[in-house]
Amino acid sequence: MIVTYRAPGPADAPALSAMARQAFVDSFTGLIDPEPLAVYLEQAYGPAGQMQRDLGDPAIDWRAAWLDGAPAGYIKLSAMTLPFDAAHPDAMELRQLYVVEACKGRGVADALTEWLIDTARSRGAPELYLAVFDHNQRAKRFYARHGFGEVGRCDFVTGPQVHDDRIWRRTL
Repeated sequence: MIVTYRAPGPADAPALSAMARQAFVDSFTGLIDPEPLAVYLEQAYGPAGQMQRDLGDPAIDWRAAWLDGAPAGYIKLSAMTLPFDAAHPDAMELRQLYVVEACKGRGVADALTEWLIDTARSRGAPELYLAVFDHNQRAKRFYARHGFGEVGRCDFVTGPQVHDDRIWRRTL
């Protein structure tokens, strides 16, 4: 398995959106009701969705993993957007990390995360934050291995459902 890494651009949006949509469904089916899930997926990964806008935003740094020409995962870094008042003003945020099932446990998420940490450090960020779904134990173990720890909570809303996300921080 040879995985390559590069910054994606707007032309990669359809392939990345399809991959992210499937990764989200794999992770959250059964936890989010079908109708709000469908609405969220369209808003996030549809042709005019958040992913398309984020790929064209110079304030968001991306790194994607590619396996045989298809996206295998991606990570996004931005200025802090989470509702956490104690964050340093120069803190940055890990906005999303998704990896396809076939690549989980094979070092892809580790490589993407190390790139993100190095990039945040090079920009002078003293802290990194992220939000993780409280019931996503695999992700929480992964982030703990990379030096993150829980510092707060926030809501993740999909239609009428409010989900409990946890805010995690890593000092750089």
